[in-house]
Amino acid sequence: MALQDIAGDARDQVATAPATIRVELWDLPIRIFHWSLLAAVATAIVTGKLGGEWMGLHGKAGITIVGLIAFRVVWGLVGSTTARFSHFVPTPFEVLAYLQGKWQGMGHNPLGALSVLALLGLLAVQASSGLFSSDDIAFTGPLTGLVNEDLSLKLTSWHHQLANVLFILLGLHVAAIVFYGAVKKDKLLKPMVTGWKDVPADMPAPRRGRRIAVIAAVVLGLGAAYVASGLWIKIEPPKPAPEVTRTHAPAW
Repeated sequence: MALQDIAGDARDQVATAPATIRVELWDLPIRIFHWSLLAAVATAIVTGKLGGEWMGLHGKAGITIVGLIAFRVVWGLVGSTTARFSHFVPTPFEVLAYLQGKWQGMGHNPLGALSVLALLGLLAVQASSGLFSSDDIAFTGPLTGLVNEDLSLKLTSWHHQLANVLFILLGLHVAAIVFYGAVKKDKLLKPMVTGWKDVPADMPAPRRGRRIAVIAAVVLGLGAAYVASGLWIKIEPPKPAPEVTRTHAPAW
């Protein structure tokens, strides 16, 4: 093949290669949320398995998860473009297009979005049930006193059973990250660390969330954690036992 032909083929490949731009796919609030949630969930799992004196830290991790989930819900409504539920929650047609290899988008793909929603929902239920749980030995949830014993026992059972479902979803989540990185050559972790990713140039650049939105999400997240902590519940001190008046028999 002549050098001219090789040079021509190279020019054709460059000309037909899709143009890309580098955008901040995940902003700082969503990255802090992601890694904080990972740390809180890992802490909850490890301390739950260890039990005993570690259950106090287990409870604090659960309260942290409640606050983080509340932050994510708010940020999913008023945050940056790619973090909003309206941006990445897929329609059935989008899921079908993705399965057929026709989907184009930025951020979570349709199956990834469903995975995120499932994880967030399960973590919300799991952490919330733990607030009302009690093992009558090493742990009593901060809100256990608000429900009767039968409901607390039922929520405790759900808390233990849903842990197995959580392990399955986490395993699938990790497997998907490995698959996309090794097979599809789509590195999902790097953008969640740096925030930046190359996307097709014809896609609109995502918009950041406003500062007031960050403040609102943080305040509501902290408020949810405070409610989950049970610190607002007033515990009345035990009433002193009534004094017993003794009558002395006459000394005769």
